[in-house]
Amino acid sequence: MIYTSYFAKLNRLPPDVVPISICGKAPAWYDGLQYKKLAPKYSFFSEWKITHDNNYYIEHFNDEVLSTLSPQVVYNELMKLSGGKDIVLICYEKPTDFCHRHLVAEWLTNNGIKCEEIAL
Repeated sequence: MIYTSYFAKLNRLPPDVVPISICGKAPAWYDGLQYKKLAPKYSFFSEWKITHDNNYYIEHFNDEVLSTLSPQVVYNELMKLSGGKDIVLICYEKPTDFCHRHLVAEWLTNNGIKCEEIAL
């Protein structure tokens, strides 16, 4: 199973779930696994930080990140990273905040790979 969450909740994750960062730059203290293929590109992320135009971000994230990837290949690579264990894709934002991990979760789910925010 693939879950999503954020760095502030890492200490609450079940021990059998493997965290994998999907952000462009993980916190300095984080020394876990990373999968940067699902990270936003700096160009549209920095523009979004100024404008907070979610539609702009979604369009660019879909066009520049998700459309370049195969959901099945991503799933296989994530499973290889985790050693076949359940994973949690992590970044910075709280579940109620706009965040690319929600776009990733929707993309995976729409392509037959269940992905949801982990209940902690």
